[in-house]
Amino acid sequence: MAGTAQYEELVRQFSAFGAVKREMNRIMPADCPSGSASVLTLLGRYGDLRMSRVAELLSVDLSVTSRHVAHLAERGWIERSPDPADKRSRILRLTPAGRIRLDELFRRTTRLLAERLGDWSDEEVGHLAQLMARLRDSFGECRTVPRPAPPPPEQTTRTPAST
Repeated sequence: MAGTAQYEELVRQFSAFGAVKREMNRIMPADCPSGSASVLTLLGRYGDLRMSRVAELLSVDLSVTSRHVAHLAERGWIERSPDPADKRSRILRLTPAGRIRLDELFRRTTRLLAERLGDWSDEEVGHLAQLMARLRDSFGECRTVPRPAPPPPEQTTRTPAST
């Protein structure tokens, strides 16, 4: 098992990774903010989904998901239909226009990664992809599942100095 110093370094790297995510968001079209792109990506990956499942996978409130879904539906990228099993719920599906938009988003991000990682070997890129998939799996596909609390950090006990 890794030591505390290694986990602390991971925390620093995750914080720095925010800059990578921000640059990836900057290349997105103005009419497709990151939350909307995330919904499109989920539908592209899993196929038709209930809106509640999308909220669960994104770990956001249903009202946030609803705003993203409305944005996407207004542009004709997804369609909402009643769930046959529960008429109160909606099933979301990509439209052909949504598939085209999703493909464009992937082309943009792929191009950016190819530019930034151009000096990496194929093996290094493959290893990074494997490690990121393993990290995601360690946290679970759905972050709403309760996980056991981590053990408290190791602390050194100090005794007051005698006078």
